[in-house]
Amino acid sequence: MLYGSNATKSCSAFSGDIPRRWLCLFLTHELSLSVQRVLTGFAAGVMVAASVWSLLLPSLDLSAAWGQLAFVPVVIGFWLGIFLLLALDHLIPHLHLHSQQAEGPHSHLQRTTMLVLAVTLHNIPEGMAVGVVCAGYLSGESGLTLAGVFTLALGIAIQNFPEGAIISMPLKSAGLSRWRSFAGGVLSGIVEPIGAGITILAAALVVPVLPYLLSFAAGAMLYVVVEELIPEMSAGPHSDLGVLSFALGFTIMMALDTALG
Repeated sequence: MLYGSNATKSCSAFSGDIPRRWLCLFLTHELSLSVQRVLTGFAAGVMVAASVWSLLLPSLDLSAAWGQLAFVPVVIGFWLGIFLLLALDHLIPHLHLHSQQAEGPHSHLQRTTMLVLAVTLHNIPEGMAVGVVCAGYLSGESGLTLAGVFTLALGIAIQNFPEGAIISMPLKSAGLSRWRSFAGGVLSGIVEPIGAGITILAAALVVPVLPYLLSFAAGAMLYVVVEELIPEMSAGPHSDLGVLSFALGFTIMMALDTALG
């Protein structure tokens, strides 16, 4: 076993989320609606492709012993992921980009704080997904490969950069300094390496239920895509930019997973 080794640290580092937040230190104006659509659509496409190729298909492979019922663990895990994000959506006050009305319980939190909380909810399944795949690889019993881990982490990292710009720039436009905007972005993304690290440390417990956890992460990620990213990339006057960038993100992630996974 490699738990606690350099390999474990490397897997956790794959989900690192800080570099993308530096964008707010160099950009001087909030991103235009068209650019936000492109970046959000791209991130959504990457997440959908990652959910299918890096999470759901491996989950089905690991459930092969169930025969014709191999879909059962996948369906159970998928819906548990959906219900977790649904519960968090109703329990934590947060505010989505382009929305004027906060979701979740009533609170007196500032708008900037609720924007950060919205992205934090978004990042939970991403960190979990990387952690689960890392744990499966480190166990040596799941058939998951280091290339597969790297591909998923690379895909998450690629979509993290545009996402970081989208959240950090509105914080800056709301009156926060560059460094406070950067800090807000970091706080929203820090759940990714934390979630990945905790999952890796619990790898011995993860492996027996790996099919459930892989599909669980997929369900949580797809909830975020449909509930948050797709509405954001479609906000405002009609435009095809969001759909085209979604297709581009999906294609790149699919190609990476097929070529490297």
